[in-house]
Amino acid sequence: MMESRIKRLATTLMDATTDKDPLVQEQIYNALCYLGESEPEEILNACDEYLRQHDKLAYPHRVIILKAMETVVKDNIGLLEKSTAKVVIFLASNEMTKSKEVIRDWQQAASNVLVAVGQRFINKVMEEVLTKFQPGILPHYFVMQTFANLSVSNVFGMVPFLNSILGTMLPMLGMAKQDHMKSVFCYALQHFSESIQEYLANLDKAPDPTVRKDTFSNEIFSAYEVLFNSWLQHREAKLRLAVVEALGPMSYLMPSEKLEEQLPKLIPGILALYKKHTEAFYISKSLCQILEASVNIGSRSLDVQLDPLLGTLHPQICAPADPSVPLTVKNHTEVLRCFTVLACSFPDRVLAFLLPKLESSNERTRVGTLLIMRQIINSAPSQMEIKKPFILSSMKLPLQDSNNKVKRAVVQVISAMAHHGYLEQPGGEAMLEFLVRQCALPSEPQPKKQLPDADDLASDSVQSISINTLFLLSTTVDRMNNVLWPYLLEFVTPIQFTNALTPLCKSLMYLATKKQEEGENASLIRYDLNANLPSPYALTTRLLVVSSQPYSGECRGAAALRLLGVLHYSVHPALDQLWSKKVPLLVEHVEENTESSLSQKEWEEKLLLFLQETLAAVSDNTWICHFVTEMCRQLNSYNGFVLEKNFLYKCIGTTLGACASKDLVQKQLQELLETARYHEEAEREGLASCFGICAINHLEETLAKLEDFVRSDVFKKSVGLFSIFKDRSDNEVEKIKSTLILCYGYVAVYAPKELVLSRIEADILKNIFQYFNTKDLTLKLCLIRSICMISQAIYNGVKCGDFIFSRKAELVAQMVEFIKAEPLEAMRTPVRQRAMITCTYLVILEPHLSDPDRTELMDTCLAGVLALPPLEPGKEREESGSDALPKEMLYGDTISALKDLLKSLLQRNLTPHGLQDMFAHLGPWIKSNKEHERQRAVEVSAALLDFYLSKLNVSTVIPFYNLGVLIALFSPRCSDSLASVRQHAVDCVYCLLYIQLCYEGFARDHRDEMVEGLKALKKGLEEPDFTVLFHTCNNIAMVIGKRVPPDQLMSLLLAMFEGLADPDKNCSRAATVMINSLLKERGGVLQEKVPDIMSIIHSKLEEVDEEHIRKAAQQTVYILASQHKSVVVSSLLGSALPFDSHTCAMWRSLATEPALTSQILEQLLEKVNRDVPYKESKCFLLGSGAERIATPLPLAATCALYEIMSAPESGAAVLGLYPPLFVTLLLRVSCTVGVQLPKNLQSRERRSSSHGLAPRSLHPCSRAVETLKVMLARGGSEEVARAVGNAGGWDLMASPERHHDGVAALAGAMARHAGPRLPLIVKNLIPTLSSVFDSQRITTTAFLAELLNSNVVNDLMLLETVMDNMTGRQKDACTLVRMLALRGLGNIASGSPEKVRKHGAKLLASMVNGMDDKDDPHNLVALEAMSSLSKLLDHVEERDIQSMLLHIAIRIRPFFDSEQPDLRQSSIVLFGNLSRFSEGNCEVFFEQILNGLVTLLLHLQDPKPEVVRACKFALRMCGPNMGCEGLCDMFLNHLREERSLHYGEFMNNVCKHLMQSYPEMLNRLILTNLFYFKSNWVDIRAAAPMFIGFLVLHVDEEHCQQVDLDQLISALNLLLKDPVPAVRVKVAETLGRLVRIL
Repeated sequence: MMESRIKRLATTLMDATTDKDPLVQEQIYNALCYLGESEPEEILNACDEYLRQHDKLAYPHRVIILKAMETVVKDNIGLLEKSTAKVVIFLASNEMTKSKEVIRDWQQAASNVLVAVGQRFINKVMEEVLTKFQPGILPHYFVMQTFANLSVSNVFGMVPFLNSILGTMLPMLGMAKQDHMKSVFCYALQHFSESIQEYLANLDKAPDPTVRKDTFSNEIFSAYEVLFNSWLQHREAKLRLAVVEALGPMSYLMPSEKLEEQLPKLIPGILALYKKHTEAFYISKSLCQILEASVNIGSRSLDVQLDPLLGTLHPQICAPADPSVPLTVKNHTEVLRCFTVLACSFPDRVLAFLLPKLESSNERTRVGTLLIMRQIINSAPSQMEIKKPFILSSMKLPLQDSNNKVKRAVVQVISAMAHHGYLEQPGGEAMLEFLVRQCALPSEPQPKKQLPDADDLASDSVQSISINTLFLLSTTVDRMNNVLWPYLLEFVTPIQFTNALTPLCKSLMYLATKKQEEGENASLIRYDLNANLPSPYALTTRLLVVSSQPYSGECRGAAALRLLGVLHYSVHPALDQLWSKKVPLLVEHVEENTESSLSQKEWEEKLLLFLQETLAAVSDNTWICHFVTEMCRQLNSYNGFVLEKNFLYKCIGTTLGACASKDLVQKQLQELLETARYHEEAEREGLASCFGICAINHLEETLAKLEDFVRSDVFKKSVGLFSIFKDRSDNEVEKIKSTLILCYGYVAVYAPKELVLSRIEADILKNIFQYFNTKDLTLKLCLIRSICMISQAIYNGVKCGDFIFSRKAELVAQMVEFIKAEPLEAMRTPVRQRAMITCTYLVILEPHLSDPDRTELMDTCLAGVLALPPLEPGKEREESGSDALPKEMLYGDTISALKDLLKSLLQRNLTPHGLQDMFAHLGPWIKSNKEHERQRAVEVSAALLDFYLSKLNVSTVIPFYNLGVLIALFSPRCSDSLASVRQHAVDCVYCLLYIQLCYEGFARDHRDEMVEGLKALKKGLEEPDFTVLFHTCNNIAMVIGKRVPPDQLMSLLLAMFEGLADPDKNCSRAATVMINSLLKERGGVLQEKVPDIMSIIHSKLEEVDEEHIRKAAQQTVYILASQHKSVVVSSLLGSALPFDSHTCAMWRSLATEPALTSQILEQLLEKVNRDVPYKESKCFLLGSGAERIATPLPLAATCALYEIMSAPESGAAVLGLYPPLFVTLLLRVSCTVGVQLPKNLQSRERRSSSHGLAPRSLHPCSRAVETLKVMLARGGSEEVARAVGNAGGWDLMASPERHHDGVAALAGAMARHAGPRLPLIVKNLIPTLSSVFDSQRITTTAFLAELLNSNVVNDLMLLETVMDNMTGRQKDACTLVRMLALRGLGNIASGSPEKVRKHGAKLLASMVNGMDDKDDPHNLVALEAMSSLSKLLDHVEERDIQSMLLHIAIRIRPFFDSEQPDLRQSSIVLFGNLSRFSEGNCEVFFEQILNGLVTLLLHLQDPKPEVVRACKFALRMCGPNMGCEGLCDMFLNHLREERSLHYGEFMNNVCKHLMQSYPEMLNRLILTNLFYFKSNWVDIRAAAPMFIGFLVLHVDEEHCQQVDLDQLISALNLLLKDPVPAVRVKVAETLGRLVRIL
């Protein structure tokens, strides 16, 4: 019986192999394997029987079964009986040979079964397969392939058969006509040969150690003759490759004399194939095997074949290997192996062949040859030992190759040579020099995608491999130490090796450290043995200079400094202590910073200080003279390295300063002047800084040399002292002049002040003045800079004593001329900026400028800067000029220079008059109608006033007579159209008010609270929002009004009125606001006729849309309303709807005073409630009902309420009327849901919105919602409004379908944030429960129901009242009201849980009645009853629920599988909650749990996440009542809310516990699952068979009988035809598991 059931299961699965889905097929295969794991013999027999009986089954389906058989055999080979093995062998043999045609998948699968069985039953397999291998009859293709695969998988078992097989096979070779048969014979011969070789290699383990190579030699040779002489010539490429793959292994087994005899034909035959096949790997592999076999027998004929071999193999290496095609890489490897074999046997001839190829014009030939050279250097070292000089000399030409691929190959050869001692030979140095040159290649950005066969590689790839190679040779190849040290030092100083400095320094550092460890410190550099090495001066100069740019060239600074540190003894013995301390600090500074964070100026100062300390430590004038001479000698090498050269100049200046020889100083200075490249700006700077630094210690010599230079014939183009300049052009002469002038400037700055002041006018300015008349930009800028430096030097030196600068006015006038000469249409050069900086220093010096000179200077600078056109964002750089700078930076620097100059001028006259004089010049610019001029002028003004205040020191109280005029100049600008002007204007007012306070006698550090408030107001001026500007300007005006003294008020007002004509409208408005604010305290006269005035105000607002008019109008409306409120309200309500913006503004003005506002609000509430909210009008559209149309008066009053309450001032009044306002507006919302505007208002709203007149919708419901929102905000319940908004409540309230949810959100928010307001609100709401309007009953019920969700109703003694009203609504005609009433009663559980116990019976009765509601077609009431009951269960008395428990459980069970997700969720949650009360009815309720268990577990795969969460909860609750601790723990741990669930693993464990605790339930659980085979949900349909599979996996044998297997298998069989593959996969998996219960 059991066997037949297993067979039936296997048959069912095998029937399903026709499924087209690959995943299902895979699962069927797995299921068959699973069955086979349990009962391998039965399954193999069942598969055998099935395949025999289903002879017509298509081969793709047979393949699945055969693959399963192969797996079962492999996994259970040790357990198989001989009889079963024979059955399997016979079946597989038949399947394999059933079709004469080759059907690869099918026959391969059958062959694999035979190979698997052959692992243990080789004799039985061979006995069967040999019957299909008869002499004289061509065998089946897969018979031969099976032999071949068996020979690989079971070498010791198969080799004894091979002699016989070969004997039978050889005659068949001639019979094979078809290519595929020839190929399989080749495949067999290849694997036979390989397995024989393996057998012979492991004879000690072999069953027959007497087997010898010659056992097979003759047969192999006979086969060879057929393959080589006949088949190798075939036109089919695949066959030729199969032949050649076989010939390689066969060559090892051929008789030695036969192989020797065949080589003259064999090797050319193999080589010829290269021309016929693009894929050469198999040819090369076979050829290598043949060559190895030939060498093994000591072949003499190989010598003759050498030339063709080399000639054919060489191009294989020259063709580049493509890494994306693995076989090309493998081919290269095999060909290189061939060269290794040949080089070991014929070293001379191989080299004679290869080395001339290095001279080829073909790049690929050169690269390939180098690759072979590297191979044989590495793999044939003993044979190449005596060839080293020959090989090195042949490398001369490749070293000069410019091709990057060749260079890379050369580097790789050099690396190999280094490891094998080549570089220690003569000629090795050339190889090292080549390597260093490659390290010095420029780093170019690589192309985005480098094609593998691109003609050239990026040079940085050559550079990087060279750097890595050099470092590896220095650090890992010990024999290279004496080769590299100190030879590599020769490459440090030549400029062409600059890019190689980092790797060079690192390698040298490592080598030097190693030498020191070996005790060679003092004699680290032996100049006596190495004449070509750079001197200590050259090394020090070079390493110090490159360190000035520490992050260039892969951070060469740190490497250079480290090397310098380690060479200290070789540089000078006295430097040991200093450098060992200072060098590490410098390196640390570099490494702690980055290129962006390092201050270049600070770094250069550190290096120059290090140089100074070094010179002081050496203290040897001869050494210093040699050092400076070397520095000057190196100058020209740095042409093109401007930054390094500039620093070298500074080093020369520093070293000259330390030089005691005056003659040498003068000689070197002259040499510097003669050799400088004056056309380069950096060079001019460097030379000038050199002279300046030198002047610190040699002022006389420096000035003398410059004087000689001025008097020389340099500028006269005639021969003289500086004859080197005789061929200079005019342009270059100007550059020389520029340098001279810069030199004077630097000398003035650097030289000792006590010495230089007396020389400025006599020696320095005398030589500068003659060059002012120039148009050359460079010369002009140098003149300005030099004068600036001289001024700074005088300013800093004045501390040493008084100094009257007699030529000051002359120099200022010259700067003014330079500024005037600049074009006004654009800023192209920094002339203005630098001239103003110079003037800033000049005006500080004595004597004072005259008034005309001062005026001229100010007006020129203001016009030259403020009038410039604004910066164009599109252009970032000037198009021409060597001083081109980013425009934005140039503009910013120029404005800063102007500010500094004006401050400098103001400093000389720090009085109200001086301030007035300054703003007399600035005033027109501040009022300019051009934005950019105003913006710059106000920015400059703010800086000046701040400066004035910071410098002010009032000794006596004096009047600030022009305060009013100045405040009027700036305060309207607080509303300028430009945000930056507004900000700076506030700063100006702020400073002016503090200046006034200082003049009133307050200390400068005194802080006035009101004036400080101006700073806080600046935030409001950032954005051009008129309301914010109005408010801010008003506040500014209030501060001004409070702080301006009485005698200044009139002048302020008069000047303010002037501001009304300001061209900027914003400033005009600001002036109006400020005037109104200043006049506010004086009151005003009202007009007599209120309606007329109201009308006029409205018309004026329509005519002029100005802020000051609107404010004045609002003030007037407020005053009128305080006296005539009814008239004003009626007049405004008569305005056309929708209210325009002017009417809205007038309504809002009524919110100013709380008492008045309260009276107006009461009037409006009365008008809302007096009329009906809507009228019903019949629609003429067919089939539509009555349409509700809003009545106009309540609508207008609602809009008016909104406008008044939207004003912040209305807050107090709203608080006083909170309950009536809230209830009226809530019911207004209720009555307007779905209500339409009257037709005339609809068209008017459309018209007005198209004209932009109505900012808000007039729709009745939207208006009511917005008004209720604003009422809450004004009534102090902002939190309520915010909470409702966050919950989406306002949108819900306006929705006819979700209105009650919106009301609930409002009620919840009220309970949380406005509890004390509720008693009066509830009192006003309860009467509306009997309203004739359904909408009002729904709204009130929803509101009260949600209140019960909060404990606040209990605290406020409202619970019983509200609960009784909810109970009374259970018979309401409206379904929604009944549903909401139940929700309210359920909410008591969360709101007042302690009260549930008291009213438990009453509440439970209401819920059960709700579940039995007959007028509930959509189960809304039932759903609410279940949800509410779930909440109540936590708090009711157990006795109250016990009587109803079973009734409820049975009533809710059908909802578990409802199509409505919320019904599924609520019923399952309720079921979980009920399980807590099951103790009294334990057995009865346990039965209910078992009834629902399968459903709950399956619905863990429910498509709705909320249902899955409900199932998790219910199972966690039911767990403790199931009497199985393991199951309970699983439910509690794995079904936690936040934990994700691996469903399959979970179900596996659940079923294990179920079958351990309730094995008798197996059939019942299976039957329940069968019901879900027809579920509409795919995941549940798939889960049900999986559930069954896990159950049977874990059930004990004695409980298996209860299952109706036939029914189960039939059901699964039916489900196996499900349209969804995922379901079929699970069914197949379960079918495999049924073996457990058979």
